[in-house]
Amino acid sequence: MFKISYSNIPFDAPPPSLYTSPMFTRLSIPEVILITPKRFGDARGWFSEVYSTALFQQNGVTDVFIQDNQSFSAAPGTLRGLHFQHPPYAQAKLVRVVRGTIFDVAVDIRRGSPTFGQYVAAELTAEHGEQLYVPAGFAHGFITRTPDTEVLYKVSAAYAPSADAGYRFDDPTFAIAWGAEASTLTLSDKDAKLPFLTERETPFVYG
Repeated sequence: MFKISYSNIPFDAPPPSLYTSPMFTRLSIPEVILITPKRFGDARGWFSEVYSTALFQQNGVTDVFIQDNQSFSAAPGTLRGLHFQHPPYAQAKLVRVVRGTIFDVAVDIRRGSPTFGQYVAAELTAEHGEQLYVPAGFAHGFITRTPDTEVLYKVSAAYAPSADAGYRFDDPTFAIAWGAEASTLTLSDKDAKLPFLTERETPFVYG
């Protein structure tokens, strides 16, 4: 039987989360938040606290995440998106990379929003562990920058085939600078045939 000793921990030491709390940064569309965790390393490697319900709620991320999804993309230039689900199955997402690098994008598709049709983006890397919080009311997509990229993300609602929807990655309304020529991208047939915003009204309303 193993015995754990706490004799070296000061009596008034703060909870471990105070040492490891990530930084929360609201982007130019402030509902989208970039989370940068702290990492603490030694000769073995490093430790990082990547999610805490209480801490995230204190910083404006109040969704209850019910499922974790993971994707693997073999080729650089693999583009997935732009995806969302219709209410009442709308999903908030918390996205991070566990291998490789992606350019991650969130597009505001809430009618009446002051930033309707605009997007924000962030580079997420396994090396630094950044996460992007994408609330419901945004279309989400990413492009891989490295081979053999793995993306792990939490969602606040389960996949609902009847509510599955999206918009074209090259929609001129969004004018997303993906950093790659369209002819070089790896896309699913489904994503390549998604409608433009002018062809299908968004189900989300601001406020």
